[in-house]
Amino acid sequence: MNIKRLDSQDSDFKKKLTELLTVEESRDLKLQKSVATIIKNIKTLGDVALVSYTRELDGNEVNSVEQLELGKDILKDSWDALTNEQKYSLEKAKERIKVFHRKQLASSWSYEEPNGTILGQRVTPIEKVGLYVPGGKAAYPSSVLMNAIPAKVAGVQDLIMVVPTPRGVRNDLVLAAAHISGVDRVFTIGGAQAVSALTFGSTRVPKVDKIVGPGNAFVAEAKRQVFGHVGIDMIAGPSEILVLADGRANPAWVAMDLFSQAEHDEMAQALLLSWDDDFIHLVEQNMVRFLSKMPRSDIILQSFKNRSALIKVKDIQEATQITNEIAPEHLELAVEQPRALAEKIFNAGAIFIGKYSSEAFGDYCAGPNHVLPTQGTARFSSPLGVYDFQKRTSLIEISKEGASELGSIAGELARGEGLYAHAQSALMRAKD
Repeated sequence: MNIKRLDSQDSDFKKKLTELLTVEESRDLKLQKSVATIIKNIKTLGDVALVSYTRELDGNEVNSVEQLELGKDILKDSWDALTNEQKYSLEKAKERIKVFHRKQLASSWSYEEPNGTILGQRVTPIEKVGLYVPGGKAAYPSSVLMNAIPAKVAGVQDLIMVVPTPRGVRNDLVLAAAHISGVDRVFTIGGAQAVSALTFGSTRVPKVDKIVGPGNAFVAEAKRQVFGHVGIDMIAGPSEILVLADGRANPAWVAMDLFSQAEHDEMAQALLLSWDDDFIHLVEQNMVRFLSKMPRSDIILQSFKNRSALIKVKDIQEATQITNEIAPEHLELAVEQPRALAEKIFNAGAIFIGKYSSEAFGDYCAGPNHVLPTQGTARFSSPLGVYDFQKRTSLIEISKEGASELGSIAGELARGEGLYAHAQSALMRAKD
């Protein structure tokens, strides 16, 4: 197994680390053009194009858009088809995710000034949200839970899920997750055509206000192109994990935690930071030992060839500094005093504190959202949450006395900007 090893004391360390962290975003012009054509056709031809693309790209032999919608009875049938263990796991994950996200609910507020002016903020849910769920090679019921539950907690009235069903094959776990999460309608469409249908609507598919959820390159490009017509959650990059470990961590656990992200795809990133050279060697030994047992070993190998590495650092202080510079999506702190160290981490999507806090718990059932900022964007952005499904509206009620007081202030500032009508609009009320 070819595993990159970096050392922070090497003269070219910063250069090598930068190269490792950089994802070349060579925008595929052919892909952009293809997506733009799909969007245009869905926008102008609607259901006809939607049915045509579903037949052509998904191999789903439907004849009308009505056949693309699944009734709630079908979702219930998928739930009934699960084993008791599957039902228990979905229900428990749902409840934990709901409890956590209820804590994020924002409330409206206002205050009154002595002169009677009332200022405030009203918080309301986004009315219609589209949820894209991947289908095909893999199925992700966890993505349904992590997107649908905070939307419903926020108060979204119409949650429209789209999921491709190649050759008409449905995934019971995905549809069962939609059933228990309160998804309102489900359409078996995917790709750029699904994103476009949610953006512009059709006779059957509702036009939404925001689109969330992961997808392939076509989905990501479609979300990029329709942004502005609708809101989107983010354009997510490859999955990432950084494990910061001392010599007392369990090397077998750390090795498997690195694999847990490397198995996502060939461009996923798994990094270990440690100041204990013997421990790094033990982790590497365990990785070699585990690899042959991994069903996705080819993907893991490519991940380590492309963007993953074991990194020797000087000490815990340097490890903390480098971690904040990387701003990883997932960060595990496998050290003796993890809470104290967590206080020094400012840039990370999610921090897993202590040796028992496997990142996999966060993916499925810990409670916090698994939709996280990637590619260093944790420096300025946050995990998906209830707040992504709420809007804030400012409320401004100026009293007569308040208008008199604010008129001269607004008038002076408006004149300074050369906006005469602004100044007069404020001053006229001040003189009333």
